[in-house]
Amino acid sequence: MLAPGPSALVQDLGRPGLGQLGVPPSGALDVPALRLANRLVGNASHEAGLELLLGGFSCRAQASCTIAVTGPAVSVTVDGRQAGSHVPVFVTAGQTLEIGTPAAGLRCYLAVSGGIAVDAELGSRSRDVLSEIGPPPLAPGDVVPLGAAQGIPGGADELAAACPPPELLVPVLLGPRDDWFDDAAHRLAARWTVTAESNRVGLRLDGTPLQRKEERELPSEGLITGAIQVPPSGLPVVFLADHPTTGGYPVIGVVAREALPALAQARPGTAVRFRYLPV
Repeated sequence: MLAPGPSALVQDLGRPGLGQLGVPPSGALDVPALRLANRLVGNASHEAGLELLLGGFSCRAQASCTIAVTGPAVSVTVDGRQAGSHVPVFVTAGQTLEIGTPAAGLRCYLAVSGGIAVDAELGSRSRDVLSEIGPPPLAPGDVVPLGAAQGIPGGADELAAACPPPELLVPVLLGPRDDWFDDAAHRLAARWTVTAESNRVGLRLDGTPLQRKEERELPSEGLITGAIQVPPSGLPVVFLADHPTTGGYPVIGVVAREALPALAQARPGTAVRFRYLPV
């Protein structure tokens, strides 16, 4: 490892089903991007790759391998020559791979043939930033172990990188505590802005604070990925993969699962509007 960029985390599809133990699901925030990268290099979809926050990554290969970078469009070079994202790229021992900073979007995914073969913890190789479970963030000088190549890399899944829009329209199911707020569907549909305090735990939003009707407090309740919790400030937090498993603030709604990858790519300043889905 030469330079990890702002944050380089090992991520796979996570460790779901352990909420009763207080363990978040974790895993890649943009699951389709990691799955695509794995397909391009011939891996099974559950293999671990690297989740790179704002790129800025470089490493030197110690063995020949095939890599693929997905997520937002980004510059990918091998020994200074452009190789491209969203395609399989062969890298030989001694060559240097560099990934630039995407012009839009937030997280790139790097898959390597054979997968990242660090030790699993509680059934997953994913880093959970809240509980600090899983391998630590990569640092300069780290050597990342690879598994044995499994399949044949191919370009059948090559796709043009999607450009994240400046405003996201996010489908939401109201509840279970929407009755704690005045006109919940209308007020939640207002324009919100992603703040710089957002991370893998949750997307923090700024806008006109939501007003409670209920003055009492809740006992802690279970939380799921996509839950929109409203703390006393009235400013919603959309919980992402490393969220706490319980919380005592009311959940006004839950983001539809298919909208979570777009939220994972939302930079600070991105506008968000929630669209109520009738049950």
